[in-house]
Amino acid sequence: MKQFKIGHYTNLRQGTGCTVILCPEGIKASACARGISPGTREFALLSPFRKVEEIHGLLLTGGSAFGLDAAAGVMRYLRETGKGYATPFGKIPIVPAAVIFDLLVIDSGVFPTAENAYDACRTAQSNNEAQGTVGAGTGATVGKWAGHEHLMKGGIGQARLNIDKVWVHSLAVVNPVGDIIDEKGTVLAGARQNGNFLAEKDPRLRWKLSRGNFDQNTVLVAVMTNASLSKQQLFYLSERAHNGIVRSVVPAHTSFDGDIVFSMATGETNVTIDFITEMTVETVRQSIVQSVLHATSIGGIRALDTK
Repeated sequence: MKQFKIGHYTNLRQGTGCTVILCPEGIKASACARGISPGTREFALLSPFRKVEEIHGLLLTGGSAFGLDAAAGVMRYLRETGKGYATPFGKIPIVPAAVIFDLLVIDSGVFPTAENAYDACRTAQSNNEAQGTVGAGTGATVGKWAGHEHLMKGGIGQARLNIDKVWVHSLAVVNPVGDIIDEKGTVLAGARQNGNFLAEKDPRLRWKLSRGNFDQNTVLVAVMTNASLSKQQLFYLSERAHNGIVRSVVPAHTSFDGDIVFSMATGETNVTIDFITEMTVETVRQSIVQSVLHATSIGGIRALDTK
């Protein structure tokens, strides 16, 4: 069985970090961005209209655009371990990357480096179930639609579904402008004042978005599955997976969010596209919820487990 490995670099003192997903040989991948201002590297290669189908690693990182430099550390690790796209002159690792904006948390002058990402690769494990204030979710926050003074802690969440021989595993870095809700629509984490969620009595308050109230925001999702899918199907899967964001974040996909879903498949099990997309939507929803359930406070920012 082919396995993905997950590794994290976490800097609690300065409020940032990165997460690396190392891919097994021969996977296919694609992605879909629905955010207005995503921060990415090598993203164009994932279009279903581009030649390259396989990636070798994925970097999700804090640090805004500065954090994209950390992908060099993943490339170095993969080159040293003999992974990459074969050319007549050697293997070239394909490592897409995407960032969240976490500069507001503690120290805006610190962001993950190539060495940090390299270390995350060295410690990556197939059974890494870390969630909450870890890796790329270290400086993630939620509920910024009412301003920084009302936000709460976001983070990393993971969820997995197994049905018959098919499995889907979603990892989400949750840093949206919106609130996080459960399957009943109840607010779990978001804009809060004096212990109460601001939108509970009047959800329309969320409509009054103003650029003066908050900075850039993003939900990044990595979907991994053993399904046998073409690159075109993986793009469709990524599109549909955004429904999991819509079901757990309110408002979602605003003009202040840079949401992206990456989808990767090992190709080991045949399944219909509609079956796998429904599994995926649910794991994405669950992973976003798990991110705030496991988050812990940092830099004075309240988490769900704090009053």
